[in-house]
Amino acid sequence: MLVDTALTERALFVPETRFGHWFLGTDTWFQSVLKVAIRDLHGLIDDRRKSYPVIVDVGCGKGRSFKMLKILFRATRLIGVDLEEENLATAKKRVLADRVPVDFLRNDCAAIELPDASADIVFCHQTFHHLVQQDRALEEFHRILKPDGLLLFSESTRAYIHSWIIRLLFAHPMDVQRTADEYLTMIRERGFEFSRRNVSFPYLWWSRPDLGVLERLGFHPKRRDMREETLVNLVARKRDHAPPSTSVPRGL
Repeated sequence: MLVDTALTERALFVPETRFGHWFLGTDTWFQSVLKVAIRDLHGLIDDRRKSYPVIVDVGCGKGRSFKMLKILFRATRLIGVDLEEENLATAKKRVLADRVPVDFLRNDCAAIELPDASADIVFCHQTFHHLVQQDRALEEFHRILKPDGLLLFSESTRAYIHSWIIRLLFAHPMDVQRTADEYLTMIRERGFEFSRRNVSFPYLWWSRPDLGVLERLGFHPKRRDMREETLVNLVARKRDHAPPSTSVPRGL
């Protein structure tokens, strides 16, 4: 079901290029990027419950995540948040084909029209580096999560977003990009907690300067102490108390 909501404020994000829109609909994106991230995040959860009833995918794009999220987390309600009408239209067709009921909101991630403490999981995959109001978005994620709710966060770091190939093919707000450590600090400061076992730093072929060519030729990827991280995956739990929020609670 598509829920048509009014935008209450000017959204601050950088939309994808034409190439980016095309690539996010490819099977390469699903198999090598999205699917890998969801499986990794699933394995980073401590004391995993049998079911996480309500899952919100912030920046849901073309809707490729929902079937996996429903199966892996046994969700009973899925909500997709995206600002671009083209993405929402494509996502609606995708979930109909996948036979997965999803509610959609046309919202900016810094202003999500959901009640407080309404989600068991907020899934944020390759969305954050498009946002300008990153602090406010994290406050919104914290607000809509239930007590002990989980933030599943998967992001490319500044080293990757600032690489020549990404600058050439995609569009991002370059001045807000962060290192892996900076993302971890930011999330912790906005009311979430996690330990080292809830974090991973994948060094996947598509995130490397050579796109994995050297590894195919028999060379080993750079060790962690010899590279700047290109990706960070994190499962963080909502703390009981968070810093004062500048966001205004919103309800459907």
